[in-house]
Amino acid sequence: MRYVTNLPYATKEEEHVTIPMSDGVRLSAHIWRPTSSDHEPVPAVLEYIPYRKRDLTAVRDSIHHPYLAGHGYACVRVDLRGTGDSEGVLRDEYLEREQADAEEVLAWLTEQPWCDGGAGMMGISWGAFAALQVAARQPPGLKAIAIASFTDDRHADDMHYMGGALLSDNLAEAGTMFAYGTCPPDPAVVGDRWREMWHERLEHTEPWVLPWLRHQRRDDYWRHASVCEDYSSVRCPVLASSGWADGYSNAVTRLLGHLDVPRKGLIGPWSHKFPHLGEPGPAIGYLQELVRWWDHWLKGVDNGVMDGPMLQAWMQDSVPPSTAYEERPGRWVGEPDWPSPHIRQAVHPLTRHTIGPPREAAGEGNAPDGDAMTVQSPLSVGQFAGKWASYNAPPDLPYDQREEDGGSLVFDSEPLTEPLEILGSPTVELDLSVSEPVALVAARLSDVSPDGSATRVSYGILNLTRRDSTESPEPLEPGRRYRATVPLNGVGQAFPPGHRIRLSLSTSYWPLAWPPPKPALLSVHEHSSTLTLPVRPVEEPDEVPASPFGEPEGTPPLAMSQVTPPEERWEVKRDLIGYHSELDIVKDRGTVRFEDINLEAGRRARERYTAVADDFTSVSGESTWTMRFQRDDWDVRVVTHTQLTCDDTDFFVDATLDAYEADRRVFSRTWNERVPRDLL
Repeated sequence: MRYVTNLPYATKEEEHVTIPMSDGVRLSAHIWRPTSSDHEPVPAVLEYIPYRKRDLTAVRDSIHHPYLAGHGYACVRVDLRGTGDSEGVLRDEYLEREQADAEEVLAWLTEQPWCDGGAGMMGISWGAFAALQVAARQPPGLKAIAIASFTDDRHADDMHYMGGALLSDNLAEAGTMFAYGTCPPDPAVVGDRWREMWHERLEHTEPWVLPWLRHQRRDDYWRHASVCEDYSSVRCPVLASSGWADGYSNAVTRLLGHLDVPRKGLIGPWSHKFPHLGEPGPAIGYLQELVRWWDHWLKGVDNGVMDGPMLQAWMQDSVPPSTAYEERPGRWVGEPDWPSPHIRQAVHPLTRHTIGPPREAAGEGNAPDGDAMTVQSPLSVGQFAGKWASYNAPPDLPYDQREEDGGSLVFDSEPLTEPLEILGSPTVELDLSVSEPVALVAARLSDVSPDGSATRVSYGILNLTRRDSTESPEPLEPGRRYRATVPLNGVGQAFPPGHRIRLSLSTSYWPLAWPPPKPALLSVHEHSSTLTLPVRPVEEPDEVPASPFGEPEGTPPLAMSQVTPPEERWEVKRDLIGYHSELDIVKDRGTVRFEDINLEAGRRARERYTAVADDFTSVSGESTWTMRFQRDDWDVRVVTHTQLTCDDTDFFVDATLDAYEADRRVFSRTWNERVPRDLL
């Protein structure tokens, strides 16, 4: 990244500004703005997240907010209610109160003398969720949004559930927020009230995994703040981006296809990162793109930002399987609209372990009734699946799929005689039956090289009890034939000549997805089952320059030193005596020192996922976090632990929350809860 110090505007910053809410709670904001805004008002750009602006996001914030401020914007970073230095308690994600607070923040911003009355919202992940959800409420003054790594559908395409199957990231993210939501504010900011504010958070927080588990169907809990319920509610321009390695690769194209506002889409090879910090690379000059976006929509500059294709996407070249990549080779391609007029849906019948050549249409009426192929997968299928939402640290992408394929039903194409490129979401339509009333199917698409190594390209999971509805699931009748469609995650992928395309089907995908209560035998009927690929003809023009984006740049990061080293671990362990298997993940940032505020902060997260043999009720997931903050004689620590287990009929949540001042425990609470399984 190129660090820039010579910007068009001199800037000033206010590190702690309180914004009053209508119920008396005060939110804490950090503001960067041009010095000239004291007498020449500028538009405001809001980022609204719960991840502690004063310390834990301070370095990241220092790269992009001063940069945008130096281009003529008042950039405002607000801690959500109950996080960082804001008052109150954060009880769950995306609640009505959170969005009402955001509207009040925007109203406050647009009334400030340094603001010209116009505002935008930006962010990644939670910040992007917030921007999209608030845009759907149409607050006055919000003129445009720029969002990265988000979803418009909280149930079908978020880290909680996928195809109605429970994701392990549901537990992992709940553990993250259990830790972040119980950290204290900084006494250097809030003064002597810090302890009172901290204990209010400790006393009124419960593990978020509990409400997320209590809503296993698509209901009003998930419909709230899911913009897909009414796309017409969004009436401002949208710049949407994500990465193929991220769990949120699908929402960009859904927004492009459903919104009726000026919109642009951008999908790179990245994991869960801002595009200017993108990993795997290449990262791009995203902040320059934001300046152009805001200049046009907030300042009215006629700069051609809406020219060119609606979607720019990275067409990934073939690579060997690896759990991490520094760079993904490929090229940028552009599509004028979405759905794209350039892409055709190629329907391939599945015959005995073979992906057949494409045919014009799919369905029961135009395919012979074929024999059934069967699979009953062991729990070991999924140990090399990687993480639902990759962060590329520790290495968390899927590894060589050959071991996974050993417990799967596999279909291979013939070796390709010419290049093939896909852009969009593949789908698998299955004519199937199962042996149990609750079952899932995981479908994986892989690029198989001539040496046999298999790189996963995309995947999808479907809880078959939700095959027709995630709102009203129904148990399966063992032996009865059903049709079920499994959508796979969107992707841009080039397959070279000599490679094969592989579809693998399994009845477990642990620990990425929680398994059903019992192993199930899946029978798939050939000919009447199909794989549909969104083919982008190789001869189609790319529609974009070879290098459409500038080099990543930002302002110099905040001074920080590493006091103790970080640790990253991703280990798969198998005990062949007791048949115990384990995935052990450690992400320890070590202790860092923020020189400007004389503060040391440490974060350590550990996840463990275990199982015994093929006992589907033996699975267990654990999330343990330690958060520590220290300055002079102020030394505080929060330790959270959440464990999720199950039997045939219930989930069991066992959680603890402990808080310490120095080495003295000042708060402790334990939860032991049972949540019934609902066809899951």
